[in-house]
Amino acid sequence: MYLTKEEEKMLSGEYGPALRKAMELLVGLGDVFGAEKMIAIESTQISGASYNNIGDAGMEFLEELAEIGAKAKVKSTINPCGMDLDKWREMGINEEYYEKQMRIIRAFKRMGIEISCTCTPYLVGNLPKKGSHIAWSESSAVVFANSVIGAKTNREGGPSALAAAIAGRTPYYGLHIDENRVPNIIVKLEFKPRTAFEFSLLGYTIGRIAPSGIPYFKNLGTSDVDRLKIMGAALAASGGIAMFYLNAKNLDKAEKISIDWRELNQTKENLSSDGDPDLFCIGCPHCSPQEIKELARAIKGRRVRRGCGFWIWTSRGVYEKCKEYVKIIEGAGCKVFKDTCMVVYPLQLSGYSHMACNSCKAVHYVPSTSGMKASILELNSILERGLE
Repeated sequence: MYLTKEEEKMLSGEYGPALRKAMELLVGLGDVFGAEKMIAIESTQISGASYNNIGDAGMEFLEELAEIGAKAKVKSTINPCGMDLDKWREMGINEEYYEKQMRIIRAFKRMGIEISCTCTPYLVGNLPKKGSHIAWSESSAVVFANSVIGAKTNREGGPSALAAAIAGRTPYYGLHIDENRVPNIIVKLEFKPRTAFEFSLLGYTIGRIAPSGIPYFKNLGTSDVDRLKIMGAALAASGGIAMFYLNAKNLDKAEKISIDWRELNQTKENLSSDGDPDLFCIGCPHCSPQEIKELARAIKGRRVRRGCGFWIWTSRGVYEKCKEYVKIIEGAGCKVFKDTCMVVYPLQLSGYSHMACNSCKAVHYVPSTSGMKASILELNSILERGLE
């Protein structure tokens, strides 16, 4: 891989051990994927912020990087951490877990990384320009960035995104190259998905059928950000899909598939557990301001059913913007958590045993991350079953 003189100095350690470590990782990654060079990036989004996910080893790695002087060169934000930074006691988090999670947060802060703690960085200020190169690692955000924003990123791991933040660059391969961003699957829909739930089912179904493709949805016909973000999250959860198209050209070599309700019903059946849910969750990916507002309208005047929990997940930035709606939601006995999510928080501490959500991504991951049963439900069903 070609390196500029500046990059060679970084790699040799002339600018310190932190940049050397970052460049070693990035050069190794570039060699594996046959990258011809490095490219400058506009921003990073870094996963691996939850103590529940990275444990002591990850925490110590971040602290060591901060100690040797690692600093982000570009705008950088982090994924949800393992607890609400304010309401952690309310979540059943003990003092030891709290302190270790805060050590992770402090290490990121020392490196000049914004403590956004969200999977939707584009809603809280990390919004790259169309066509810009970035290095993001949260799978749902990667799909959104490539497909809706029009930026260019591979699906990075947490360490490679962090290294890119420190170096201000990433290897030039994969979806950074226009020739690799051509759709290779035409998805003809025999129905019109309308709700976020239906978009999520559609995404999960396509990810299952064509896990490494770049789909073009021929007649989806929507620009609704919330539906596209939940669909993208599902595409990434069931497969390795990192982008999709709503409008596309150069489709001569693309495979054609048709999708109808039978495939979506199969996905719904596969994702649902036996028994009645006792914890109802909304916010995977994190709720947008519009979603918080709509939930407040739907919940106002109602109460959470006895024996059930109703938890909503969003970013700190959205929470602060929507305090009047949060107050309505919490007035009904619901909980609104920020900084974390149902996938990276140890959900088994909630005291519940069966979660229901309208997001296929959440239902896909929760059984393995917390050991809880999980089921996929339409939002209206969640409201009816979780509220009086």
